[in-house]
Amino acid sequence: MADRKIVTVLRPEDEYPHEPDPVPNYNESMYLNGFDLRREIGGWFRIGNRVNEGYAEMTVCIYLPGGRVGFLYGRPEITSNAEMRAGGLEIAVVEPFEHLTIAYDGKVCLLDEPAQMVNPRDAFRDNPFVECEVRLDVRGVSPMYGGMPQYEDGSPVEADAERSFAKAHYEQHTAVTGTIRVGEETIELDGLGLRDKSWGPRYWQAVNWYRWLPMIFGPDFAMMLSIVDRDGSPARSGMVLEDGEYHHIRDCTIESDWDDDLYQTAMRCWARTDHREYEVTGEVISMIPLRNRRTTPDGEQLHTRITEAMTRYECDGRTGMGMSEYLDQIVDGRPIGADID
Repeated sequence: MADRKIVTVLRPEDEYPHEPDPVPNYNESMYLNGFDLRREIGGWFRIGNRVNEGYAEMTVCIYLPGGRVGFLYGRPEITSNAEMRAGGLEIAVVEPFEHLTIAYDGKVCLLDEPAQMVNPRDAFRDNPFVECEVRLDVRGVSPMYGGMPQYEDGSPVEADAERSFAKAHYEQHTAVTGTIRVGEETIELDGLGLRDKSWGPRYWQAVNWYRWLPMIFGPDFAMMLSIVDRDGSPARSGMVLEDGEYHHIRDCTIESDWDDDLYQTAMRCWARTDHREYEVTGEVISMIPLRNRRTTPDGEQLHTRITEAMTRYECDGRTGMGMSEYLDQIVDGRPIGADID
């Protein structure tokens, strides 16, 4: 019997919350970032509804001048997956694939040294909290990339929920405008960024490591490079936005520089589409280390590190901005991907 063909499907209604799968670790998340390419400031916002576990993951991360970061993470209780609103943060769809809004009213922890977040309890105790207000409009400047894989006849692709990171995922480069207020500082943002959405079962420990590099140089030129290692065989993918179209990346490499704590400081990248090859360099401007910890039913302690770095990129003589997001499982006190990429 021939292998069944898998296609990727994305519908306007996928912009809205789905009926949760009957698994404990169902996650439905939206993530949006935006940066002022000239002033090298910006931020990212995420809500991940884990309604079957009774809470949402809510994150606000704002990169301020001088390397400071305004940051908040919480797990507010939720009882429904009907909306992306939790802990004072709301992400709303105005028009699918075209226009979303971000609103936040609450506090952030103001960090002069964001690396302190490696110990979040101490960082939240030792640094001040200030009022924060965010009002942003997010508009697509590109087509959509990704969706939900399914068989050509419409039947689902089955996956093990225990080993799942998401059953569906899509991304889009964006223009981001509006206001961010942190304490007494107000930022009028007229920038560019990327957003994504995922849904399906997720454990942060379902992959060994990944490197995710979304970047944008202008509304006419942007990229995303991805290397994901689930089982020792890294999968390489991504896309390049040129001439209003996404061109799929067929292969890519990311060579990283590290500091003494094995946080990324710079990277040299190569990517190939069906049309051409690209050389990209990146330099970290501001980085905050985050973590996720989980205890398995048999008592094993699992520790995942996610370093979130606002990064300046150079390609084809143009300067852009974006993120370098590095996820690693920590084994014997060491991020396992640092010895590979």
